[in-house]
Amino acid sequence: NFNLFPQYTARQNVMLASELLAKEQPDYKAQKKLLHAQIAARAEELLTQVGLKEKMDLYPHQLSGGQQQRVAIARALALQPDILCFDEPTSALDPELTGEVLKVIRSLSEQHMTMIIVTHEMAFARDVANRVIFMDGGVIVEQGPARDVIENPQAERTKQFLARYRENQ
Repeated sequence: NFNLFPQYTARQNVMLASELLAKEQPDYKAQKKLLHAQIAARAEELLTQVGLKEKMDLYPHQLSGGQQQRVAIARALALQPDILCFDEPTSALDPELTGEVLKVIRSLSEQHMTMIIVTHEMAFARDVANRVIFMDGGVIVEQGPARDVIENPQAERTKQFLARYRENQ
């Protein structure tokens, strides 16, 4: 569940928050058509960016889990956040669909979007993250440059975790 509104299309889900914010502007009534057109264009741009240009008029139930996740990412980006947070962005997805979402996150990283990502996708974290923080029981065990922590961990607990990860590859 990516908290998409089931009664709205992908495009409408992406536009909703921006439209609500636009209504708070003092000149909203005079600028309504222009603002709506700008918001719609931005939603289409974002859905195209996440690979859903052909799906923007579909409802959430007509989309795969990976597509729904990408709509949710586009919706978050519509508000132009300084930081984007992901909590296990691929955990609810069919393994075949995780690549779609990881591709979008990789693209955001290449655009220098600041992100905080909780993930068990170690290869992805190694390749995309600048820094990694390994936590156990809510405590930071090790942190540092992603490649250093994942390829050459110093803490024993990090080594144990990554050994299990390497066994499952």
